[in-house]
Amino acid sequence: MNSDKVLDAKGLVCPMPIVKTKKEMKEMVSGQILEIHSTDQGAKSDLTAWAKSTGNELLDFQEDAGVLKFWIRKG
Repeated sequence: MNSDKVLDAKGLVCPMPIVKTKKEMKEMVSGQILEIHSTDQGAKSDLTAWAKSTGNELLDFQEDAGVLKFWIRKG
C-alpha cells in the first residue's frame, strides 16, 4: 500500500507510538496516509482505538517478523 509518510516507532513502548503518530498526523493534510512501524504489541489495540476516536481511518494492518505495520488515512 502506498503511503505519504512512514513513521518508524520500532523499539518504542506505550504511549510513545501514539504520541509520535499524533505528532506526525498534525503535520499531514486530510486524505494523506501515514504508515507506522511498531514493535510494541500494545500498539495493535492502541492505534486501532486511537484512529477510531480521532476520526482517522485505519486502512490496513499487517504483522511481519514481529513488526506491526499500520496504514492510517487522516480524516
